[in-house]
Amino acid sequence: MRRLAIEGMTCGHCVQAVSKALAKVPGVTRVGEVSLERAEAVVEGSATAEALVAAVREAGYEARDAG
Repeated sequence: MRRLAIEGMTCGHCVQAVSKALAKVPGVTRVGEVSLERAEAVVEGSATAEALVAAVREAGYEARDAG
């Protein structure tokens, strides 16, 4: 399981956009939760933090590995 801190989400549409972007990353088996309130995403699978951060950035948001 990998946790990402996400910046720039302001609404439910943002949450959906981040979820879809993460789900498309090779190696992601499940997007557990993308939380607007906590500004984070939980992802399961073998995808690297770098790939996940890149996908979120391509979707228009900032992200960093939060452990």
